[in-house]
Amino acid sequence: MIRRHARTLMPIAALAIGAVFGTAVHSGTAAAETTDVVRSGAADDTYSSSSRPSYNFGSSDTLVAGRNGGDTMVTYLKFNVAAPGTGATVKSAKVTLTVASRKVPGSISLSRVASTAWSQKTLSAKNRPGLGAVVSTVRPASGAETVTFDVSSVVKGGGTYAFAVTSTVPNSPARFRSAEAAGGRPALNVTVSRPTAPRPVETSPTTGPATNPPSNPPSNPPASSPAPTAPGTCKVDAKLVPSCGVLWGAAAGGFSDVPRDQALKTFEAKSGRTSTIYHTYHKGDQLFPTKSEIAMTNDPANPRTLMLNWKVGYGTTWANVARGDVDARIDRLAGYIKANYTKPFFMVLHHEPENDVNPAAGSGQTAKDYAAMFRHTALRLKAAGVGNAVFVMAYMNYEKWNNTSWWGDLYPGDDVVDWVGVDTYNNAQPGGFHYGDFNYMMNRTNSAKFPGFYTWATTQHASKPIMVAEWGVYDSSPTVVGKNKADVYATVLPQLAKMPQIKGLVYFETERDQSGHDIRMDDTPEALAAFKKIAADPRFNVQL
Repeated sequence: MIRRHARTLMPIAALAIGAVFGTAVHSGTAAAETTDVVRSGAADDTYSSSSRPSYNFGSSDTLVAGRNGGDTMVTYLKFNVAAPGTGATVKSAKVTLTVASRKVPGSISLSRVASTAWSQKTLSAKNRPGLGAVVSTVRPASGAETVTFDVSSVVKGGGTYAFAVTSTVPNSPARFRSAEAAGGRPALNVTVSRPTAPRPVETSPTTGPATNPPSNPPSNPPASSPAPTAPGTCKVDAKLVPSCGVLWGAAAGGFSDVPRDQALKTFEAKSGRTSTIYHTYHKGDQLFPTKSEIAMTNDPANPRTLMLNWKVGYGTTWANVARGDVDARIDRLAGYIKANYTKPFFMVLHHEPENDVNPAAGSGQTAKDYAAMFRHTALRLKAAGVGNAVFVMAYMNYEKWNNTSWWGDLYPGDDVVDWVGVDTYNNAQPGGFHYGDFNYMMNRTNSAKFPGFYTWATTQHASKPIMVAEWGVYDSSPTVVGKNKADVYATVLPQLAKMPQIKGLVYFETERDQSGHDIRMDDTPEALAAFKKIAADPRFNVQL
């Protein structure tokens, strides 16, 4: 569970997948179509300069293309695009660059680069790959903030694609933001159409409003325009990633003496939906899953999977765990899991680590110590034969930590992280601290250095599904107003539809957290009614 006022994140650079759901409009029961816009950030980007043939610009936050005097500069871009999946069709593909200067040349071209064997760390004018045919030429308007090239003729599916940007306009080079920039990074947006099972569709979806700052009210979509929903054939793979839709879950009864399984069943009865993910918490030498947790996953009428949160370093430091000081603890748990539980389950290793970081050298609790602890624990469990654990790195979404110099050191590595997770909460009090809609909950930031969690995750870890491991809404108003939470809940479905990399949504429910906040979804009739509308949405009909 989250300590609401603690630490945060920081950008890096890689590739990304983000998307917007859409759907065809039909009357009655008919075949439907889901459209995703799959966004991939640049895996490599740099530029070359003919007057500086040995220079490498791979670490620059700016890309340059064009001519300036006798110097000719060429921008190189490389994108890794995930395969769209069986039955999916690529409808279109576009490369978008954000302008980083006051003006752009009147004509800019994007060409294919046949070779993808180059790296932004080593490319220069001396070794740059040759250019192929021009794919797209654009004539941007004066003062354009972005430039977009249609590459639909080239991008037909998953793979690695390389392009070069050039301009022959004299003395007017184009400057764009690179993947190293704080925001506005290069993106390849691929529109993919996916057939779905027949289902009744009455209206077309609305698009959610933009992210709100804390001072703005949540934006409520019209009740008559539901967000798109997932078909009933959505299933999970070996890493519990749903083929479509979103996994629904809860951690109920927080900070109370009510047994967690009992609290979850009460939560399910009130919300009207079984929590596919049952989130529980453990620490130190505790052995898990417990008998009651296992029993919750063996109920055929209410299929569930577990999200088991473990503070393996309880009573010691992360550095000591990474050094092997608690290997006996890890091995004991591995033996217990192999003997008692063979189904796939989520494992979170020390959620919200930002809150426990001590950046002082030698503290044993630095961000790098956390990453080393996570790696050591995950790899040791795997080596011991625990092959059914799906590892989740669960961050804390608090701006103070997101802007620190050490936040980027927390990530343990793509080889040991299966899902990128986040714990995030909103205040329903109009104008209060952390007041906003669902977009704000997922993407809030107070610094140009950090783009917001969802943007960061989809830009830096495109291959990883996002787990909202904890989310909740509280109301700090002196007198609770029934509609305040309801207004925030009303923004969830349409705005979630615009964040398709979110594959898991787990509510944290408590009557009183450490700060005294009531995060129950049923503290007022209006809140409960609005929450039940979320829970009833078919996109959460994912089969385990």
